[in-house]
Amino acid sequence: MTNSPSRTAAPAAALGLAAVVLALLPTAAVAAPASGASGGADARVVDARVVDVATAKELQAALAAAAPGWTIRLADGTYKGNFKAAAPGTATARITLTGSPKAVLTTTTGGGYGLYLNGAAYWTVHGVTVTGAQKGIMVDAADHVEIDGVTVHHITMEGVHFRNSSSYGVLRNSTVRDTGTAHDGKGEGVYVGTANTLTDHSDHVRILNNVIGPDVGGENIDLKEGTTGGLVSGNTFDGNGLTDVNYDDSWVDVKGNDYVVENNSGARTRNDGFQTHSQAAGWGCGTVFRNNRSDLTGATGPTRYAIDVTAYAAGSCPTTVTADNTVTGGRGLVNPGIPVG
Repeated sequence: MTNSPSRTAAPAAALGLAAVVLALLPTAAVAAPASGASGGADARVVDARVVDVATAKELQAALAAAAPGWTIRLADGTYKGNFKAAAPGTATARITLTGSPKAVLTTTTGGGYGLYLNGAAYWTVHGVTVTGAQKGIMVDAADHVEIDGVTVHHITMEGVHFRNSSSYGVLRNSTVRDTGTAHDGKGEGVYVGTANTLTDHSDHVRILNNVIGPDVGGENIDLKEGTTGGLVSGNTFDGNGLTDVNYDDSWVDVKGNDYVVENNSGARTRNDGFQTHSQAAGWGCGTVFRNNRSDLTGATGPTRYAIDVTAYAAGSCPTTVTADNTVTGGRGLVNPGIPVG
């Protein structure tokens, strides 16, 4: 069916938004309703919508009109503009934006955000490329956002940013490179939280199985004070391009609490592999480092440890470094005074 509303019941608001996008997008395709797996009388019927877009104008209209359960599919091509979504999905009806890496979102001026999820909780962004913006993918005040299989590159500042208490987010299976192209130390690959504040509770963010670098002009990952409980696992870091400006001399800098950093591998760094810092009393504590592989060959910084723990106090600000972490080159696995076990 094309350009026809589903005959299944749907909330009035969703139908109103559907009418808007169908008017603007004459090629919109509406998926057939799907019943629950049991097929019985109690099976829920979902009014699922699939909207196909091929131009920047169509994409902006679809983002504005999106409602829970919608999927917005991008054709291959270049979409020029700043793209924003504000409508949230739900836990049982996420909103999905999907395309191949040849579906490229880029700005016309190089400014602003390539893709801005502002309050857009329960969104999934899959497959697309974001480039040519001041900031790549910005997530603000939006919980449970999943970013999967995207490519973010040639961004003036940070590539992907979870901010303003955006909790339970996920970045997985993605490539982030060529960020911080201003070369002023403000171009982190992935940024969680906000500097110099404890009110940004972007907690439980998971950064999984990504390739980050080369030519990331800040830390590959920066985890800010005020954030807690995240997971950094299975990533590959390439520190070529670190500028050593604003202390961007490691792949990962942990300033939040109770993070797990495990099963990552990194090469080419200015100084250290992984660091912890206390930017505020009681922060930079509780990190667990396990089974990370660090190649510090060529590092020239003053410390040159695989794991440099500068926020540590036995009992009050612990850090756990397990013996399965390994290092090549540099001055050793961990700085003196930090237990390994």
